[in-house]
Amino acid sequence: MTLSKDALDKLFNEAHTHNYWLDKPVSDETLKAAYDLAKFPPTAANSNPLRILFVKSQEAKEKLKPTLSPGNLEKTMAAPVTAIIAHDIEFYEKLPELFPHTDARSWYAGKPAFIQETAFRNGTLGAAYFLLAARAVGLDCGPMSGFNNAKVDEAFFAGTSWKSNFLINLGYGDASKLHARNPRLTFDDAARIV
Repeated sequence: MTLSKDALDKLFNEAHTHNYWLDKPVSDETLKAAYDLAKFPPTAANSNPLRILFVKSQEAKEKLKPTLSPGNLEKTMAAPVTAIIAHDIEFYEKLPELFPHTDARSWYAGKPAFIQETAFRNGTLGAAYFLLAARAVGLDCGPMSGFNNAKVDEAFFAGTSWKSNFLINLGYGDASKLHARNPRLTFDDAARIV
C-alpha cells in the first residue's frame, strides 16, 4: 500500500531543511510521539543504538552555544528545540532485552571496532528514521553538522557511553524564508539495477 500523496509530500516531496523558525513552542508530547515512531524501523539485531538529547531550556541552549560553528549559531539558538543525535557505544548491553532469542550481546562484547561501526551506522540509520518521524508528527527539521563533537560530548555526555553524531533543529519552520529546492541527482545518475 502506497502512502497518500499528502503524506509523501509531507515526508519527502515538499519537505525542506529549515533555518528560520516561527515563535511557536514544541511540546514534549510531540517529541515523544516522534521518538515512538522512530523506534520501530529495523536496526542490526534490533540494537537501537540511537540516543537523542533534546535541548529545549535556555540553560541547555547556552551550554550548546559554544560548541556551534558561526554559521549554525543564530539558527540553532532560534530553534525551539535542537536534538543532539547520538549513539550509545554500550548499546549491546541492551541486547538481552531487545534481541532475547539468542546471545547477541556476545557478538559485540570485547570487540571495540565492531561496536563503534555498528553503533555509528545503526545510530545514523535510527536518526534518519527520527527525522522522518519528526516530519510525520508535523515538525520541520534542520539537520546539520557544523559543531564540535568533542565539546558537545564533554558538555552533555561526560561519564556516559553516548557519542554525538549530528544535530537536528526542530520546530515549525518559517516557510516564507525558504529557498527554492536545490537539484537532486536523477535515478540514472545515482542508482543501478543489475
